Amino acid sequence: MFKIFKKHTNPTPLLTSDLFDEHSFYKQFSNDIRNANKLIVIESPYITGRRANEIAPLLRSAVLRGVSVCIYTRNPHHHDGILVTESLKGIDILRKAGVKVYCCNDMRHRKLAMFDGQILWEGSLNMLSQNGSMEIMRRIVSKELCLQMERFIKLR
Repeated sequence: MFKIFKKHTNPTPLLTSDLFDEHSFYKQFSNDIRNANKLIVIESPYITGRRANEIAPLLRSAVLRGVSVCIYTRNPHHHDGILVTESLKGIDILRKAGVKVYCCNDMRHRKLAMFDGQILWEGSLNMLSQNGSMEIMRRIVSKELCLQMERFIKLR
């Protein structure tokens, strides 16, 4: 017999939610980077040199504006083959742009980003490595849902 467990959570208001695919994502994501004032948090398990080169100038501009930019990714040595080299290359590019990159020793596979504790991106798209795959990302404008995510992934 199966036991049914209910997770009790407080209802959280959803203010705005929009869906993006691999084609529409980067334009809005880039705008969010340009408009960030305090903090950008990105969690992407994979990083490639190509995507790092594309996003590094935007992140560098944010850092120069005083925005703290933190990226959480898998330890490059948890990857196989060319992904190890690509990850190391991408991390180097991002660190040279002034970004704090944290290599995590777990097998995280989450894809999310938060901007100033007000905008939350979550979905299937690896923001720092995506190439050719069909993806979906949801952009949510909600302080409450950002705080919920921060607590869930233990950033606070």
